[in-house]
Amino acid sequence: MAFVSAIDTIGSGLTAQNLRLDVISENIVNMNTTRTENGDGPYRRKVVVFQADNGTGRFREVLAKTRNGRGGRWAMERVPGVQVVEVAEDPSDFKLKFDPDDPDANEDGYVELPNVDLVKEITDGMAASQAFSANVTAFNLLKTVISKGLEIGK
Repeated sequence: MAFVSAIDTIGSGLTAQNLRLDVISENIVNMNTTRTENGDGPYRRKVVVFQADNGTGRFREVLAKTRNGRGGRWAMERVPGVQVVEVAEDPSDFKLKFDPDDPDANEDGYVELPNVDLVKEITDGMAASQAFSANVTAFNLLKTVISKGLEIGK
């Protein structure tokens, strides 16, 4: 039943890349936000931090527990995947723009702008989209393999 761990691995990748795309979208939307709701200055770019997930599989664990309520051998196996550790703030410096008429300008007339670079965000978005597509392709391939395996018994 290796396909169960493959589903879990692919699902973790899809979930992680989906969150990464959401964070990239948030960064792009806020690239001109000079004042946050809590008044801490301009918006700070966020990045998603991934980590290998070597814990027990969620889907596999549920499936195993349904087998006569005992769990069986599947519940203790390790399933690879990826998990989001945190959504961290980018510590890079804010951009400065000279605009003494802006209400957010400091004493010297400079306004701090978010540390969001549109080119970097678009590049990251393209990479996340490609990774998401690769996971969808892997899932579709797995689905085909399972279907063909079930046809053997006919």
